[in-house]
Amino acid sequence: MLNARHAISEDAFVEMVVWRLPQRGSSSRHGFKYRFALVANGRCVLRYDNELGKGDHKHLGDKQVPYVFTSPQDLLDDFWSDVDNWRS
Repeated sequence: MLNARHAISEDAFVEMVVWRLPQRGSSSRHGFKYRFALVANGRCVLRYDNELGKGDHKHLGDKQVPYVFTSPQDLLDDFWSDVDNWRS
């Protein structure tokens, strides 16, 4: 399980939560539940999650796009890459 929050500036932070499910859920092809978020100025500007009924996806501002989950490490790498892109 991962449950972490990191400040990345005075007005922005990331929150990352991942846990292994005892069995695969009906909307997931893998055994993980997760939510990763980048919050800036009190507003979520980037979020990866796999909520029930929607499966793996990410939110880029107001836009939602599919996300292909391959592994927890790739999830971390992809999220941080998007955070870096947002910051630049």
